[in-house]
Amino acid sequence: MIVAFDFDGTLVDSYSCIEEAFYRALKRVYPRLPGKKRIAKLLTKVEEQFERPKFGKSARRIKAPNIFRGKFARAWFEERAKLTKPLDGAREVLQELKKRGHIVISFSAEDFIPGIKEYRLKQSGLYELFDDVIIFGHKYSLCEAFFMVREKYGDELFVWVDDKPWRFIGRGDEKTEYVWMYFPYTARFVSDDILALIPHLHVIHDLWSLLDVVERLERELKLR
Repeated sequence: MIVAFDFDGTLVDSYSCIEEAFYRALKRVYPRLPGKKRIAKLLTKVEEQFERPKFGKSARRIKAPNIFRGKFARAWFEERAKLTKPLDGAREVLQELKKRGHIVISFSAEDFIPGIKEYRLKQSGLYELFDDVIIFGHKYSLCEAFFMVREKYGDELFVWVDDKPWRFIGRGDEKTEYVWMYFPYTARFVSDDILALIPHLHVIHDLWSLLDVVERLERELKLR
């Protein structure tokens, strides 16, 4: 079985610290700039737009404002990485899945700056627990990344865990099970209409519950 994890909101809480990370980055890069706390709040609202569901033409990556590029953006991501905290059970669940013989991969979208997602994965302390790290969004689209997994690991059952269930829609294949990791920050953007479009959907509110889902799928596989 292949178990693929998104990063933000799935394995770590990197959302609740966004505003504080902006504030710290502003202090680093623009120490004399007045109104840093107010600007940090404004930037947080702007960044939130990139977390919302996107469909059709808008599903393509929105061009990031200049403020999310260059020296300031890098400082923000670095501060965000420092403030990011693994969710309860993140390390233990990854270790347990590997112990059971499953292929565990990181399967997440790149940030505005190429290479930053891998940096943040390493800063989280979870990087070494993955059998593979696949990052889509710059070199590869999400669909291309999925086919890369299939080419590398064959047609084993693919268990995809993500806090943004709209990513599942129209992606994957008949051997894909979709697990929505409920995370409050992104859950507010999820509607019943979105969930109705996703087959083989499992909903968990903590990472420990994923082990129950995997055990159930293991039993079903044995019965086939």
